[in-house]
Amino acid sequence: MEKRIAVLPGDGIGKEVVQGAIEVLKAVGERYNHQFSFTFGEIGGSAYDSTGVPLPEETINICKESDAVLLGAVGGPKWDTIPVHLRPEQGLLQIRKELNLFANLRPTTYFASLADSSPLRKEIIEGVDMLMVRELTGGIYFGKPRERREVNGKEAVVDTLYYERDEIERVIRQAFELAKTRKKKVTSVDKANVLESSRLWREVAVEISKDYPEITLEHMLVDNGAMQLVRNPKQFDVVVTENMFGDILSDEASVLTGSLGMLPSASISEEGPYLYEPIHGSAPDIAGQNIANPLATILSAAMMLKVSFGLEEEAEVIEKAVNKVLDAGFRTGDIMSEGKTRVSTTEMIEEVKKAL
Repeated sequence: MEKRIAVLPGDGIGKEVVQGAIEVLKAVGERYNHQFSFTFGEIGGSAYDSTGVPLPEETINICKESDAVLLGAVGGPKWDTIPVHLRPEQGLLQIRKELNLFANLRPTTYFASLADSSPLRKEIIEGVDMLMVRELTGGIYFGKPRERREVNGKEAVVDTLYYERDEIERVIRQAFELAKTRKKKVTSVDKANVLESSRLWREVAVEISKDYPEITLEHMLVDNGAMQLVRNPKQFDVVVTENMFGDILSDEASVLTGSLGMLPSASISEEGPYLYEPIHGSAPDIAGQNIANPLATILSAAMMLKVSFGLEEEAEVIEKAVNKVLDAGFRTGDIMSEGKTRVSTTEMIEEVKKAL
């Protein structure tokens, strides 16, 4: 198999962790006789520094001409003072729009060897296996108007939460499709007791559920959902929600495993390349120190093999290698615990390659 992969390292530790995923993909390619080619593009703050914009046209073209996209991370305090429309995060929002990446898939999986790293007790998190499906291209992050204004001589601000029915339909239907291959349960999270957008969201969820009689649908208000994630996370299978709620809840869910550095994600489209990235940020405070955890990005590469390329066995080999390394006691600083072996970013990458 031959596949073209666009690589967008981005800012901070993005460059370091992406390198690990590339090396692991090359190792898997050699083992299974696949050819993966990598084309690099700029995004985020580094793109702004070199081109004056957070997402150059060249990067968009590279992504659209590829079979999948691997992203590191964007952002950092270095760019906090530049105009909002030029900040690194705008590059991320724009690439989602350009590639029509309407849903973000974030799995949260229990790692037995990391149970001590979780802020929750082992009996609460043991066996957790959930998939967060977050709508990615609508809602308050993209709605207009978004502005500051003066009203009756006072400073005021407005953000607009905007959804069209078909945007809601496609992400909820995606959640039900994913639930068919899992435990056949969908939890739709909203704020239907307050927001009109959530009332439409709930209405659409009920309509779509009729096409999937074998799948259980439950509704949960977002405030209760936040509580249940730390109270009883094992109750969840597939969780689907709108953009801002999903942004917040998926980060909350991520720490159940002990570190943001452990969890991958995939952003999918109706047509065109999918984008894969770790859910952690650019961590500029540790960039360049060779101490970042590369495992989330390596696991994102495994998701790429499985979801975009249909290479189930190859993806499973990577996942098993990561678990083998963790079981052997190797840890980067973010998941370090007593009696384990602290390793650098590059050392962790080498251990995973050996475990393959």
